[in-house]
Amino acid sequence: MPQGRDAVEAVERVRRALDAAGAQDVEIRVVEGSIFTVEDAAATIGVPPEEILKSLVCLVDGEPVLVLMSGSNRIDSRAVARAFGGRRCRMMPADDVYGSYGFRVGGVPPLGYPQPLRAVLDEDLFRYEVVWAAAGTDHAFFPVEPDRLMRLTGGASASVKKDAAER
Repeated sequence: MPQGRDAVEAVERVRRALDAAGAQDVEIRVVEGSIFTVEDAAATIGVPPEEILKSLVCLVDGEPVLVLMSGSNRIDSRAVARAFGGRRCRMMPADDVYGSYGFRVGGVPPLGYPQPLRAVLDEDLFRYEVVWAAAGTDHAFFPVEPDRLMRLTGGASASVKKDAAER
């Protein structure tokens, strides 16, 4: 399994963040195959794409924030900006996410950042008993209940997905 020092450190940071938040019981699983895309993750884990958590680092008026949503949904940038009380939202470029936080696309987790990011969880997540989150690399993931995820991240719930007609 491709796990360089950076990848091992990324997973360890997520583990430490889970432990610090009182979630020592959450098991991080590491697999040979990649969970780079939602489809890869769903096939590897054996769940529908809707149950895969997308952790997206965005910039709202220049501030990095975390948007957590179902793998089958697409982000509504205006709704995200409103959820954070801002005017403009854009995705943080992947190279900037890696440079700032050490997480690559496919492995961006909902927690484990040097300073916690303000987070919003899309309302759709609460339709699922468990969602599956990346744990720092595209080979590591963990299951978590959406209510617990909201507590772990200190996030709020809002509708931040594009409607089907807008896709």
